[in-house]
Amino acid sequence: MERIQYDVGDVVKMKKQHPCGSDLWEILRTGMDFGLKCRGCGRFVMLPRPKFEKMVKAIAEKHLPEE
Repeated sequence: MERIQYDVGDVVKMKKQHPCGSDLWEILRTGMDFGLKCRGCGRFVMLPRPKFEKMVKAIAEKHLPEE
């Protein structure tokens, strides 16, 4: 199975909603752990890569690097 490439700046839709009601998260850090910021309330959380990949539903917005 091919791994999906996640980049800093991408916005992902998660399977479950955050208590604030939003299910969109912006990726701020990648690696063994993912740093995510809630697009609803601004809360920052860190998730281990396996848990993140299990919880993510889709990439809502792909970050395009500026040249």
